[in-house]
Amino acid sequence: MIKGSCCCGTVKFELTEMSSMMGTCHCTRCRKVGASTLVFVKAEAFRITQGRDQISTYYAEPPYNYDRCFCSICGTALGEILSKEESFPLAVNCIDGDIELENKFHELVSEKPDWLKIGDSAKQFDEHPFES
Repeated sequence: MIKGSCCCGTVKFELTEMSSMMGTCHCTRCRKVGASTLVFVKAEAFRITQGRDQISTYYAEPPYNYDRCFCSICGTALGEILSKEESFPLAVNCIDGDIELENKFHELVSEKPDWLKIGDSAKQFDEHPFES
């Protein structure tokens, strides 16, 4: 069982299965909400165990697609954990402990600031890899 939480511990969740897909988005929005590296988890493998009533959602406006959930107490970005989709992005920084998963891609590298250097050999895309 993989466990995760927000910074203050109000929101907690469990994963019965870890994703095989982890990627980093360099768009301005992901960087500003503090959750650029995401794992894509199956809804059936994810369960909120505490604090569902303390999760707030920022709804995306075009051109962005993903709504962003965050803890209403501490502000931790959680990903899209209230999604009704079969799979959704989860902010990897919320997983308690380490995971054995390597970053597979960097998307929207065209929006990456110059001061941010990519230090791995993951594939890089100037746009969203599923839309380019």
